[in-house]
Amino acid sequence: MTTNDSPRWFKSSYSNNGGTCVEVATNLLPSRGTIPVRDSKHRAGSVLELPAAAFSTFVTGVKNGQFGTV
Repeated sequence: MTTNDSPRWFKSSYSNNGGTCVEVATNLLPSRGTIPVRDSKHRAGSVLELPAAAFSTFVTGVKNGQFGTV
C-alpha cells in the first residue's frame, strides 16, 4: 500500500461522539472505486469496502430516516 493508498479516516461532522460512529476514507475512491467504512470504536477491526453507488444509497437512506434511530 503506497502513501496515496493509505486511508484518511474521518467521522461525520454530525457525530456527537456518543460512541456509535463510523469512519470513512473517501480519499480512496479514485484509486479503488470503493469507500472503506469502519467502526470508530474498533479501529483495528474489519473494514467494509463499499462501491461508490452502494455508499451513496446508504447515505441517502440515512438522511431519509430509513434506518430508524438507536
